[in-house]
Amino acid sequence: MASFTNQDLRRAGLKVTLPRIKILELLESAELHHMSAEEIYKALIEQGEDVGLATVYRVLTQFEQAGIVERHNFENNLSVFEITQEEHHDHLVCDVCGKIIEFHNEMIEEEQLKVAEKHGFKLSGHSLVLYGICADQACRDSAK
Repeated sequence: MASFTNQDLRRAGLKVTLPRIKILELLESAELHHMSAEEIYKALIEQGEDVGLATVYRVLTQFEQAGIVERHNFENNLSVFEITQEEHHDHLVCDVCGKIIEFHNEMIEEEQLKVAEKHGFKLSGHSLVLYGICADQACRDSAK
């Protein structure tokens, strides 16, 4: 995962402010890598930070425009954010609990290129999201 510094924020044309630094730190240290604006807001409040939800949304939008974070809109209509990573990856999303698992599979990547080539496409990017039920027993039980 990429690590961003104050200098990176300045290069992106953003002032180094406490809310920006705190949000960046949260996203970089996020155990599951993907957080919604509301989750970031709640985590900041729990840390005793005086920041509003509107500020969190504004900073995330600025980070997205600067290429610092990526926004994902999975089928649950919830936007989640993750630090932009150098290497491409795809996602598995649990239909029950919303858990997101990142994965990379070279065979899938190669097949996508073959499909694009077959149809005369030069790929500029892609997004692959697989939905299902995760290994958590509670999710499996509720899906029965």
